[in-house]
Amino acid sequence: MRIRRLLCLALAAATLAGASALGAVSAQAAASATITRDECTAAGGQVVSIPYGGYVCTLPDGTRQTIT
Repeated sequence: MRIRRLLCLALAAATLAGASALGAVSAQAAASATITRDECTAAGGQVVSIPYGGYVCTLPDGTRQTIT
């Protein structure tokens, strides 16, 4: 009975670790999305200058993407 409990805990920990790793990869993919100035304005976005950070596109839905 104790072994079964330990195996369940190990499986739960592995599942949580896998989910957090997947979330980190998804967040990185979302953060590294880029867009051109023309694509930004065509999508209804606004190009904004960030001090020491370059330019970003702020889209109408509130998301921000870096300008390439």
